[in-house]
Amino acid sequence: MVENAKNAGKGAGSGARNAVTPASPRQHEAWISGALPEVERVRPGLWSIPVPIPINPLRYVLVYALELPDGVAIIDAGWNTEEAYQALEAGLRTAGYAITDVKAVLVTHMHPDHYGLAGRIRETSGAWIGLHPADARLIHDRYEKDAMEKLAEEQLHLLVRCGVPQMTAQELAEASMMIRSFVSMAMPDRLIEHDERIGLPGWDLRAVWTPGHSPGHLCFADPERRLLFSGDHVLARITPNVAVHPQSAPNPLADYLDALRALDALDVEEVLPAHEYRFRELSGRIAYLIEHHEERLAEVADAVAAAPGTTCWDVTTRLTWSRPWEEIPTFMQRAANNETLAHLVLLESRGRITRTPGEPDLWYPADS
Repeated sequence: MVENAKNAGKGAGSGARNAVTPASPRQHEAWISGALPEVERVRPGLWSIPVPIPINPLRYVLVYALELPDGVAIIDAGWNTEEAYQALEAGLRTAGYAITDVKAVLVTHMHPDHYGLAGRIRETSGAWIGLHPADARLIHDRYEKDAMEKLAEEQLHLLVRCGVPQMTAQELAEASMMIRSFVSMAMPDRLIEHDERIGLPGWDLRAVWTPGHSPGHLCFADPERRLLFSGDHVLARITPNVAVHPQSAPNPLADYLDALRALDALDVEEVLPAHEYRFRELSGRIAYLIEHHEERLAEVADAVAAAPGTTCWDVTTRLTWSRPWEEIPTFMQRAANNETLAHLVLLESRGRITRTPGEPDLWYPADS
């Protein structure tokens, strides 16, 4: 969740023009002012519930409650903290429901601000949890203590190959160990595949597999209502972190861009993301995101051309970010490095640059 100089957000920014219309002026004003937005009735039978995220510039995740004949289904859940649980409980109460009325938890992806509370909700209500199989396969290694330690070792090896100094690499590799406490460990009851109809009474909800931010990221589309629940795949202002790491696909940025183009074919009137605020103009936002990454790819290619035989870490520290590199927190430095690596890998796949494997890997322009 790294910020670039021109576009605060999860990923790097862009000089491209970005113009979307907020679908909720109150949500937009709350985001700009730094406040927690209100619980909102989006449409008949549909509610938006902000759930706080601790120690995070995104501040909250937007949980969506879909009314059913016998209760509600929710899309995403929030972190596993008492504050988050109470906020979700209060939001559901505003909509006329209780946690015990939750019948299903549709998780867009496995990150703790989306998946963390799912297990606790299931314990309370008996709800089923749905997740894409590509993310479900990773949950054990990501959140079980012994497996997390092995994952940290793999992350350390990756950082060393990126050229991160050993002491710094050790610190960065362990930076996310604390997130285990924000997740109520729970395997999904249902694996949701691409284009699958979810089968919620009163809703024509269809799963759209959009890998990149995570291997199994899902959006949920309701064609009849022309709604898209976009998770972290498409947000109003910021770009999701798309990174190479031990649990990622080999070329996650290519996957992300392909998924954006496929999403552009949908007829969508309103986008309901997991952060910031609801908005319109999906096609324009997608065009912006693609252009943003092309600009970032050009910046990364220029950095390699300026110093043939460079490392990923050196490229990362020379790129433009929203603040001086030394002021970026440790866990965000790791995200920045792994995001830079995703851009290097995509450039390599396009034949723009080459890599000499080692510890560290060295990157060269293709024509050098």
